[in-house]
Amino acid sequence: MTSNTAFIGRQPVLNRNQQLIGYELLFRPSSDALGVGKHSELQADTDVLVNTLNNMGTSWLIGNKLAFINVGEAMLNSEFLELLPPRRIILDLSPRIAPSNELLSRARHLRSMGFGIALDDFNFESPAAAFLELANYVKLDIQSQDATRFQMQAARLRSYPLIRIAERVETHAQFHLCKELGMDGFQGYYFAKPETLAAKVIHPAFSNTLELLNLLRLDADIRDIEQVLKRDVALSYKLLRYVNSAAAGLNTAISSFSHAVTVLGYQKLYRWLTLLLVTASDDNNAPPALQKTAITRGRFMELLGMALGERHDFNDNLFIVGLFSLLDVLFDMPMDKIIEHLQLPTPVSDALLHDRGAMSHYLKLARACEDGKLDGVPQLCAQLGLSSEQLNEAHISALAWVEELGL
Repeated sequence: MTSNTAFIGRQPVLNRNQQLIGYELLFRPSSDALGVGKHSELQADTDVLVNTLNNMGTSWLIGNKLAFINVGEAMLNSEFLELLPPRRIILDLSPRIAPSNELLSRARHLRSMGFGIALDDFNFESPAAAFLELANYVKLDIQSQDATRFQMQAARLRSYPLIRIAERVETHAQFHLCKELGMDGFQGYYFAKPETLAAKVIHPAFSNTLELLNLLRLDADIRDIEQVLKRDVALSYKLLRYVNSAAAGLNTAISSFSHAVTVLGYQKLYRWLTLLLVTASDDNNAPPALQKTAITRGRFMELLGMALGERHDFNDNLFIVGLFSLLDVLFDMPMDKIIEHLQLPTPVSDALLHDRGAMSHYLKLARACEDGKLDGVPQLCAQLGLSSEQLNEAHISALAWVEELGL
């Protein structure tokens, strides 16, 4: 008897301004959910997908974001699709779907219901090209073809009334090529990778936040902390906005920094200030999606720790490790140079600098869930003692929490 469970991953889908418009939800069946042979494996995958989405309800439909879901022939024919809310769901059709009159009719019906249709890893020679007239989105894989062929496909698609998304964009050079070709959207983690790491000093926009974080870590006098906040009105405003957001879950409105200290204490306040380090500057050219990825990673790791019953302070540090794990990209500086400016506990530094210690296992898992192949996710979960249900619940809850921040 198979266990119809799957591990969920995600990849952001961005517009031309590198703003998040949605996620492709990735599903990897647990090892005991795979059948034997090609047909049974396809059916098992469909069963896994249906079962997992059904158990999640609609909580995974986050804010106004789109959800791209990979769909094969069996899933396309599944009556389960009618149970999903269609307006924010894009059915990502596999390039291996062999078109038939029945499948074309089915796709036409689903689109009439409000579902979006996307053609994954598209090329004009694939069987799935028969669905082109029904497509709202077409994805071109920049890794699977040379630049000339990619450019020809992109140009040919211009004459169709659809949104062209470049997928598996992993380098800044690939991103700029796609942008020059007029692609409408992008998918891949090029924005989360350091390119030159050229900066030698901390950007001024971050210096006040760093000072505040270190003062809190050293239990400084509240008057010294307030003096720093008075120098940066925008910082104070952002801090109060985060603390008063739905994500904070407080029953009372926080009206000042001293009030925040009374209600939250230094340790919780430190946590909210870490968010300011990620979002401190609106003009430092950091893609908006990168900030959300960092915050989602931190919350995801914290929730995993909570699911496993870790200590409260350990979970707080998991949040910081996840959040800070992309500071090298945000600051355009090597991680060790950034850590020099922060008073961090040794386990946090060890995870960030040396990929070692208990917290590093959570960070590896969080990164694996953001990879298009979900490599190692089942094994990493097994090492930590996490079930697929615990992982998926933490994943979806983290996405919802970040939306509640109102970034």
